[in-house]
Amino acid sequence: MQLVIRQPGRDPAIFAIESGIFTIGRDEDCRIHLSHSDIADRHAILTVAPEGSSIEDLDSESGTIINRRRVHGRQPLHPGLPFTIGPFELVIEEPTGTLRSPPPSTQHPAPNNPSTSPSLNPEPKTRPASIPPPSAPSTKHAAPSTSSPETELRRSIKQQIHRELVTRLDIKRLTASRVDHAELRERAIKSIRAIVTEVSSRLPPGVNPEHLVKEICDEALGLGPLEDLLADPDITEIMVNGPNQVYYEKGGKILHASQTFMNDDSVLAIIERIVSPLGRRIDESQPYVDARLPDGSRVNAIIHPLSLVGPCLTIRKFSKIPYTAQDLIRFGSMSEAIAQLTSVCVKLRKNIIVSGGTGSGKTTLLNVLGNFLPSDERIITIEDAAELRLNQEHIVRLESRPPNIEGRGAVTIRDLVRNALRMRPDRIVIGECRGGEALDMLQAMNTGHDGSLTTVHANTPRDVISRLETMVLMSGMDLPVRVIREQIASAVHLIVHISRQSDGSRRITRVTEIVGLEGNQVTMQDIFEFRQTGVGPDGKVLGDYHATGAVPTFLEEITARGLRIDHAIFNPQRRGLS
Repeated sequence: MQLVIRQPGRDPAIFAIESGIFTIGRDEDCRIHLSHSDIADRHAILTVAPEGSSIEDLDSESGTIINRRRVHGRQPLHPGLPFTIGPFELVIEEPTGTLRSPPPSTQHPAPNNPSTSPSLNPEPKTRPASIPPPSAPSTKHAAPSTSSPETELRRSIKQQIHRELVTRLDIKRLTASRVDHAELRERAIKSIRAIVTEVSSRLPPGVNPEHLVKEICDEALGLGPLEDLLADPDITEIMVNGPNQVYYEKGGKILHASQTFMNDDSVLAIIERIVSPLGRRIDESQPYVDARLPDGSRVNAIIHPLSLVGPCLTIRKFSKIPYTAQDLIRFGSMSEAIAQLTSVCVKLRKNIIVSGGTGSGKTTLLNVLGNFLPSDERIITIEDAAELRLNQEHIVRLESRPPNIEGRGAVTIRDLVRNALRMRPDRIVIGECRGGEALDMLQAMNTGHDGSLTTVHANTPRDVISRLETMVLMSGMDLPVRVIREQIASAVHLIVHISRQSDGSRRITRVTEIVGLEGNQVTMQDIFEFRQTGVGPDGKVLGDYHATGAVPTFLEEITARGLRIDHAIFNPQRRGLS
């Protein structure tokens, strides 16, 4: 078959066309690209098949016209029957001879206005080098489409139903009026079912209407295609690289998800839904943001113009039920001996730093150590995005605030640490030290607020000292290095270092005590360590936890405080520590 596209004042453009599903519109990823202000981004769907062709308008503003009548729903097309979209007249004809698309000089006779010239894009992933891209690329980012024509058809129908839902159900108004989420979802599902019933005759073969209802409801009220991934307890991280690429981490491995978004605007809507309730924003003036989900899962989003692949969203999931020390022992992330020592140190009001690389499990471990805190003490947590979920009752949770649209009103972690000192805290838990707040934290630890917990990015326990020195200098105080090290040596008692292994598992690899200061060097001793012995046939890391033989210098203090610890756990000859 051949597709002829006519435009007033120009020679017709003729294309050879095979059976398939063709999206028509102004978007550059439409297979039939017609660039004109009267044409919608996705205007219509043309289906070409040996048994008969059809055209379906996607509720466009200017419509699709056949015989001076606007097309509603799917309408059959006979060979030779023209249909009009904007200023273009299109017709499918029987071939009259050897077909070839005319050369550019014939196909585009008006070089002064190439933006209205039609072009036929081949199927995704199969574009030959001889076919040029659309003549007027948009200045806005358009990610390359990797979806099949059937997926495009399904996506276009979902967009159509979603637009109708917005018309019938004013979700923003209902949300603003604080309608209960369950009631809002019930109303949405009822409306979506009614719309799907109306368009059921136009649904692609094999589409389950109930699944379609769930997908659209998730897009309208939840996190769209991510809802199923969030519901899977084994998935620990979700990564969205634009609308067409979604990945997730499961069992320590990154896998490609089948879920996709409808377009960039769909991803942006999900990001807005996450950050708006937290009083945060994302736009071209502030194109990245840190946020959290209601369950404490960490969220980072970055959009155009900083992201060149479209809106990106990264969600680090937290378990719906917070992990305990016994869970980490069962996973092999710590040993019974380490759990016993860290529990006693927390109760003994020792200052503990959890260190590790990005994604190593520092926050999860901090949450486990935080649950060792006595329930009769006043605990204040300070975080950029509130993620910790401690079980005690007397907890004050503080969260930093970014600047507003005028660049004012920011409240930093350092501001909150200073304020927390005036709130009569028994314990201060800082989600992460990454700047000048390290100086305030060390001063608090040295002035009676002992028993504090925090995390620091570092590759080894020794690197923690260097990182703390750097962060103290970031506070703007020009202190001598020896003074900083004296502060560190007297404030920090224990460093628990956790690492992400090659198989994706997380393990505490060292428990290190800071002993003191000799000359200008902070002295440390490892108490427990994880020794890797090899890698199993399934790629799993093999190894055991060992005591180094060093005994904590505060061992007598443990007994004096009436706490108990098995001294045998420090015996390097003892087996079964893990």
